[in-house]
Amino acid sequence: MASEAAGSEGTKPAEGNKVVVVGMDESEHSYYALQWTLDRFFADPDQRPPLFSLVIVHAKPSPASVVGLAGPGAADVFPFVESDLRKIAARVVEKAKKICLERSVTNVLLEVVEGDARNVICESVDKHQAAMLVMGSHGYGAIKRVLLGSVSDYCVHHAHCSVMVVKKPKH
Repeated sequence: MASEAAGSEGTKPAEGNKVVVVGMDESEHSYYALQWTLDRFFADPDQRPPLFSLVIVHAKPSPASVVGLAGPGAADVFPFVESDLRKIAARVVEKAKKICLERSVTNVLLEVVEGDARNVICESVDKHQAAMLVMGSHGYGAIKRVLLGSVSDYCVHHAHCSVMVVKKPKH
C-alpha cells in the first residue's frame, strides 16, 4: 500500500495555510478540475497572504500493474511501458504548471507518486493534512464504474477531508 515518490516539484505548502490537493491524470476532466479549483480558491493574486496552498498529485501506475499477466515476453516490454508512463507523467506536470501560470499561481507543489491512484491520492491528503481534495469526474456510467472502478468514489469514502468531485459541463 505504501507508495514510492517518483518526484516532486515546486515549493512546500505555506505553513498555516489550508491545503487543497488536486488529483490529476491526463484526462480533460482532470484539467478542468484544476482550472475550477484555481478559479475558486486562487483567483485573487493580490491577496496576501494566500489562504490556501496547492498540492497537485499525479499517480503514475507501476509498469507491472499496466502489463499485468501478459505471459512470456512481458519483461521485454517493461522498459517501454515505464518510458511511456514517465512521458505521461511529464505531460501532466507540464500542463498543470501551464494552467497554474496562466492564472498567476506559482506557489504549487507538484508530486508524481508511483502506485494505485486511489491510495496515492488518499495518502497525499493525509501527508499534507489537506482541508479539501478536488478531483475531476470522468462521467462513467454504472457499468463502466463497476468494471473500471471509480477513483473519485473511492476517495469520497476514504479521504480524511472534504472531497469535491468536479464535473465538466456538457456542451
